[in-house]
Amino acid sequence: MMQDNDRSAIIKIGDEEYQLILTTKATKEIAKRYGGLENLGTKLMKAEKFEMALDEVVWLITLLANQSILIHNLKNQDKRELLTEETVELLTSPLELATYKDAIMEAMFKGTKRNVESEDDLKNTPAE
Repeated sequence: MMQDNDRSAIIKIGDEEYQLILTTKATKEIAKRYGGLENLGTKLMKAEKFEMALDEVVWLITLLANQSILIHNLKNQDKRELLTEETVELLTSPLELATYKDAIMEAMFKGTKRNVESEDDLKNTPAE
């Protein structure tokens, strides 16, 4: 199920690996919930209650992991079931979720960095 490694981070939920991908669709969902990507980090770090922070991380993991499944389903006949927040909660421990925060941030960074990087690459290429 590997897709676009330069814009994803990989986590394991239960026995399966999932790619966390920041797509335009996911960005729109995050913007709806947080008012923009820039507010996400602050929201995650400032979550008053541990339980609330867990809810946010579970929601984000479900959203980002489902992007790779949706892409797979778009390109292939063998459709895969989408993850639910309940599935993520049942198959993970709070300790694992804490480590997944890094993967979430990595997926966000790769998803937003990509455009900037390609522009810079063009400008920095020496003329032949």
